[in-house]
Amino acid sequence: MTAVSETPTHLGHPLEPLTTDEVRAASSLLTSAKGLTETARFVFVSLHEPSKAAVTGWTDGDAPLPREAEIVLYERADRTTYEAVVSLTAGEVVAWRARPGVQPPIMGEEFFACEDIVRADPRWQEAMRRRGVEDFELAMIDPWASSWTGPDDDPAARRICRPLTWMRSAPGEHGYARPVEGLVVTVDLDERVVVDVTDHGVVPFPPRPGNYEAEWQFAPDNVPAFDGYRGDVQPLEITQPNGPSFILDGHAVSWQKWSLRIGFTPREGLVLHQVAYDGRPIVHRASLAEMYVPYGDPAPTHRFKNVFDQGEYGVGWLANPLTLGCDCVGHIQYLDGVVNDQDGAPVIIPNAVCMHEEDVGIAWKHTDFRTGKVEVRRKRRLVLSTIVTVGNYEYGYFWYLSTDGAIEYEVKLTGVISTAAIAPGERPAHGTLVAPGLYGPHHQHFFCVRLDMTVDGVPNTVVELDSVASPAGPANPHGNAWEVVRTPVTSEAVGGRDLDASKARHWRIENPTRLSALGEPTGYVLMPGANVPPMYPPDAVFAPRAGFTDHQLWVTAYDETQRFAAGDYPLQNPRSDGLPVYGSGDRPLEGQDVVVWYTMGAHHIVRPEDWPVMPVSTIGFMLKPSGFFDGNPGLDLPPSEPKGDHCH
Repeated sequence: MTAVSETPTHLGHPLEPLTTDEVRAASSLLTSAKGLTETARFVFVSLHEPSKAAVTGWTDGDAPLPREAEIVLYERADRTTYEAVVSLTAGEVVAWRARPGVQPPIMGEEFFACEDIVRADPRWQEAMRRRGVEDFELAMIDPWASSWTGPDDDPAARRICRPLTWMRSAPGEHGYARPVEGLVVTVDLDERVVVDVTDHGVVPFPPRPGNYEAEWQFAPDNVPAFDGYRGDVQPLEITQPNGPSFILDGHAVSWQKWSLRIGFTPREGLVLHQVAYDGRPIVHRASLAEMYVPYGDPAPTHRFKNVFDQGEYGVGWLANPLTLGCDCVGHIQYLDGVVNDQDGAPVIIPNAVCMHEEDVGIAWKHTDFRTGKVEVRRKRRLVLSTIVTVGNYEYGYFWYLSTDGAIEYEVKLTGVISTAAIAPGERPAHGTLVAPGLYGPHHQHFFCVRLDMTVDGVPNTVVELDSVASPAGPANPHGNAWEVVRTPVTSEAVGGRDLDASKARHWRIENPTRLSALGEPTGYVLMPGANVPPMYPPDAVFAPRAGFTDHQLWVTAYDETQRFAAGDYPLQNPRSDGLPVYGSGDRPLEGQDVVVWYTMGAHHIVRPEDWPVMPVSTIGFMLKPSGFFDGNPGLDLPPSEPKGDHCH
C-alpha cells in the first residue's frame, strides 16, 4: 500500500474535480490493494463527493475534508463489475464491493475496438460482398448499445453491443449517406468476437453522397448542391475591452451576484455545485441524470435502437475540445476535463467546458408615453457549456445564469441523423425521405436533469401550480376569472407528476421556513419548455428500461446514492433501477431535503433540411425566482452607454 506521504492531496475546496495526479494515484492505490492485473479495466474514475452536510458545513480555512475517488471497475477475467472508494488522504481503499449481474458503460477501448472486430468477421464480410463491397476498409461501423431484446441479452450472461454498418464510397466521405440496411451484428465485448450476424436482406445503397465537409461541399454530384459560400456575411465582433465580469478561482465562479462551482465527471460531464445568488443558496447540485434515445422504426436494423447515452457510454469522456471562434465566441474562459483511460491513467480533454458572458437583449424597459421618458436596461447572462459527440449526434449542454435571477438549461442537438436505406420507389412508413433511397427514422430524445434543490436552505417543498377557471356565479359574472390551485407534493407516492398545458402547469420549489417581505415562502418556479411524452406504449419490449420517462417531473427525498434517472447500470438491463425504484419507499417530501428530476422530450420527425448535417434544434427549461426577491432583482443594472441620441 502506498504511504500517505506519497499520495497527492488537494488542499482546495472539497468539490474540486480530481486532478490528473489524483486520478493516477487512485488507480494505483486500487491496483496495489486488490492485486489487479491487465484484465481489470477502469471504467470511470471521479471525485467521491463528500456528503451534502459536510460540504455545506465546510468553509474556506477549515481543515481539508477527506479527499476520495470513486471508481467503477470491470474485471474481464470474471466478467464482474466492481465499485470502489479510495481515500487519497489516507492512501487506502475504504470501500469495495462487487455488483454481480450488471454491465457498466461501454468503455472507450471497446468503442474503438468494435470496428476492427466486425471488419475481421467472415460472416460480416460475406454479407458485405452480397452488397457488392470488396474494400472493407471503407466500412464505417458504429458500436450501438445492445438494448434489451430478450433473455439472450441477460447482463449476467454476456457483455454485448450491436454495431451497425455504413459504407463510404471513398476515403473521408460522409459515410452516413450509405447505410447497410438489414445487417445486424452482435459482438461479445469480453471475448472480442462477433457472436452473431443476421442479414435481413439486401437493400441497394442510396445513390447520392451527402457530403458537407469543406473539401467535399462543391462536388458536382453532391446533394444538396452548393453554389459557393455566402458572400454577404460581414464580420460581427464581440469584445470586452476591460475583460469579463466573472472571476474564476480554481473551479469556483463569481459573476455579479451569482456564485457557483464547476464540476466535471466522466459519466455526467458538466456539473454545477452550490449555485447561489447574493449568498443565498438555490441549487446544491445540478447535473444531467440520463439521456435516452428511443427509435420508432420497427425495421430490424432500428427496432433495438433505444440508447442511454449517459448510462451506456458516459457523456463526460465524449466531450469535445472546444475551439475559440467556432464553438464559443467572445471573451472565453476554458476549463479542461479530466477523465481516465481503461488502465486508470488520466486523460485531459482540453477546453472541455466553456464559460463566457452574452448580451441577450433588454432586461426591462418602460416608456412613459405622457412624458416620453424611457428607461431601459440590457440583460446579460453567464454561459457554461460543453459539447459531446455520441457517434453520429452532437449534443451541446448549456447552463445560463441571468441578471434577473433566472437559471436556464438548454440542450442543442445537431450532428448527423442515424440514417436508413429503402428500396428505390418506396417511401418509409416510420421515417422521412431525405434523399433518394435514404431516410431518417422517427425517434425521440429524453434528457433528465437532476436538481438537488436548496432554495434558501435545505427544507423545501414542491408545490404543483395549476391555472383553472373560477366557478361561475356572482363572484365571476362574466366567466373570465381564473385562479391558481396549489397542490403540494407530499410524499414519493405522489412524486411522479405530469405536464398539463391546458392548466399551464408548473412547479414551485419553496422554503416554508423563509418568508418574503409579503409573508409568503420564498421560492423558485420550474417553468417547462417544449416537451412530449414517449410515443411507445407501456407494453413495448424496452419500455420498462426507461421508467423515468413515465412522468415529466419526479420529486424524491435526497439520497446521495441516487444520482441517475435510469439507475446506475442501464446497459442490457431489462428494467429500470432508477426513479420508479427511488420513489417506491414513499418518503415524506414536505419541508424536506428534496431532489427534483425534470425530463424533457424532444420529438424528432426528421425533415429533409436535417440532411446532410442537422441544423441545431433546442429544448430546455427554466428556474425563475418566485417570491425569492421582494421585487425586480435587476433594478440595479447600470444604464448602457447610449449609442444614439439617448436610450434612457
